[in-house]
Amino acid sequence: MAKNFVSNKDETVRMFKSDFMEIFSRVHYTVPLIIYLPIILVLLYFSIMVYSLSILSIIGLLMGGIFAWSLAEYLLHRFIFHYDAKTEFGKKIHFIFHGVHHDYPSDSMRLVMPPSVSIPLAVIFYFLFRFLLGESYMQPFFAGFILGYLFYDISHYAIHHFNMHSKFWLQIKNHHMLHHYQDQFNGYGVSSPFWDVIFKTTFGKKKK
Repeated sequence: MAKNFVSNKDETVRMFKSDFMEIFSRVHYTVPLIIYLPIILVLLYFSIMVYSLSILSIIGLLMGGIFAWSLAEYLLHRFIFHYDAKTEFGKKIHFIFHGVHHDYPSDSMRLVMPPSVSIPLAVIFYFLFRFLLGESYMQPFFAGFILGYLFYDISHYAIHHFNMHSKFWLQIKNHHMLHHYQDQFNGYGVSSPFWDVIFKTTFGKKKK
C-alpha cells in the first residue's frame, strides 16, 4: 500500500488565503492544557462543594467520562476525520480537518485540536451529558471526558515528537504510525487501541 505522507519534516502547508483564518488553524500543544485544566478543576469543585457527591461517585463518574471519551475519539477519527468525501467542497473540508495531518504528520503546530474546533465540540458534549445525566452527575463525568481528551491530544503530540522508551508508549506509538504509514483505514484509536480491537479495525500480524 502506498504511503500517505507528503513530508515527514516539521513543516506545513498554508490552508487559508486569509491570514486571520490561518492563525486559528495552528496551535501550540500546551494550549488545550491551558484552556481545559481549569475547567476540569471547576467541574470537580462543583461536584464536591456544590452538589456534595461522594468520593466514590466522583471517581466512578470520572472514569466513566474517560471511557466515554475513548469511544468518542475512535468514532470521531473513524467516521468524521476519515469521512470519504465525494465532492470537491467535501474534500477541502476533509483536508482542513484531518487530511493535512496525514500529508504533514510531523507539523508540530497542527498536532492538537485547535480551540476553534474543540470548544464547539465541548459545548455540544456538555449539553448532551447534562441532558442524559442531569446537572450534578454531569460535573465529574464531563471532567473525566475532558481529561480523556487532554490525554489524547498530548499523547498525539508526544507520539509524533517525543522519543518513546517504555513498552506501553512504544505500543501506542507503533499503532498510530501504522495508521499513518501503512493503512489509514485501520488503527483509529490514538491514545488507545482498545476500540480497534473491539470493532476489528486493528492491524494484522504482518503489518505489526
